Amino acid sequence: MGIFDSIPHVPAELPHRPWPRAVVTEAGWQTAIDRMVEGRLTLLGFWGERTAVHMAMLDGVSTDIAVVTYECTDGTFPSVASRHPPALRLERTIHDLFGLVPAAADDLRPWLDHYAWGKPYPLSGRIASRDVRPYQFLPAEGEGLHQVAVGPVHAGIIEPGHFRFTANGEHVVRLEQWLGYTHKGIESLMQGANLETAARLANRTSGDSAVAYAFAFARAAEAALDIKVPPRATYLRALMAELERLANHFGDIGAICNDASFALMHAQTGILRERTLRAADAAFGHRLMMDVVVPGGVARDIAPDGIPALRTLLAEIKKVFPRLIELYDNTASLQDRTVTTGIVKAEYARQFGAGGYVGRASGRDFDARRAIAYMPYDSLSFEVPVLQAGDVNARVWIRIREVEQSVALIAQILDQLGPGALETALPAGIGGGACEGMALTEAFRGDVLVWLRLDGDLRVERCHLRDASWFQWPLLETAIEGNIIADFPLCNKSFNCSYSGVDL
Repeated sequence: MGIFDSIPHVPAELPHRPWPRAVVTEAGWQTAIDRMVEGRLTLLGFWGERTAVHMAMLDGVSTDIAVVTYECTDGTFPSVASRHPPALRLERTIHDLFGLVPAAADDLRPWLDHYAWGKPYPLSGRIASRDVRPYQFLPAEGEGLHQVAVGPVHAGIIEPGHFRFTANGEHVVRLEQWLGYTHKGIESLMQGANLETAARLANRTSGDSAVAYAFAFARAAEAALDIKVPPRATYLRALMAELERLANHFGDIGAICNDASFALMHAQTGILRERTLRAADAAFGHRLMMDVVVPGGVARDIAPDGIPALRTLLAEIKKVFPRLIELYDNTASLQDRTVTTGIVKAEYARQFGAGGYVGRASGRDFDARRAIAYMPYDSLSFEVPVLQAGDVNARVWIRIREVEQSVALIAQILDQLGPGALETALPAGIGGGACEGMALTEAFRGDVLVWLRLDGDLRVERCHLRDASWFQWPLLETAIEGNIIADFPLCNKSFNCSYSGVDL
């Protein structure tokens, strides 16, 4: 049974690779929302263009994925967020960028537009009056409540974001976020760009996930053009993806421990992170491995001394990391801070389709590497760790177990890496009008979705990039409720959501 079997839709000749897409009637749009509210479908992505909105949805049982399109003939569409909260911030973003109005919406406050854009809407040219009232945070009522505003500028060297706490004494009653301060117009800059330029932009959507975004963008372009990537290139891509995962997990584990006043762990994992970045540089000529993954394959081969450098890295991790795990597990002061702190309820993780360590620490057993089984993960052996506690401690342990899996994956890739071509040449153009592609790739914090449409000259007509953080930031608001304000940095670090990835 396909996703569309119970959703009324309009038969249409549409370019769609690798997953099906259909234009739906208003009844079909509402049915799709019904299925998400019931928990039968999970929202993967929600984006707009000048006269249409699109939703990508996942069937949690079959892992089938499909895209539904609603044509906004009068500049409106039925609100998704009014019935399905995970869509809220994406819905507000669609309104900010295109001026399309979600009918019966409960919340039309701006997300990206901080009252600075004026007219017209940036991606549609639509002219409309813009709300210029001061931003209204949601109210909370009760005896003895007070508000604490944090940000958007923070004491550390991190990206800007505003956090509005409502507290009773030290205990948080509500947290509300307002981001969008790092909006950089990536989706606008992509329009009309050639594939090379667009790939470089995708690579820089969220710097700590450079490989994951490049990987997802390349796979979406390859799906649109129906081209195959050489096997060696797919292994090199996965090698870079796992190195990126290692570096970020080492950094996160240390940062969480540092926020619990255990600097020794921070220092030791910092050394492993630095070793990983240096090995990546030795292998691929860049610490973050930017601009190596490109549509069609990879732009460069692994350096001659790259494989020995990586094997040396794996040996060091296998020697040092088990001692650090034991140190974490046997330090009572750490356990006092992380166990039962910042719990994400399992039903919230399921409802929001939370990816990565946030979802898997709360029982959501999803990993795009396994569920989609894209190359070369379809030929590699690995486990996906899942826990149920949903607290800071569980999110640390998911990272620990994923480090172990990434070490094993890198070893497998190095053993299986054979000779061969690095890149499949892209066509100069295509006949028959536009083509579309979509891809889902597992980044270190969860799944990244990229959807794009190319014209006949292989220029981008529209591209949407969806970070896992879109569905994780709201869960941080739920996780801190009932905890004390002083535990917020610890909870925040255990999520490590991307500001840049949701500010586009």
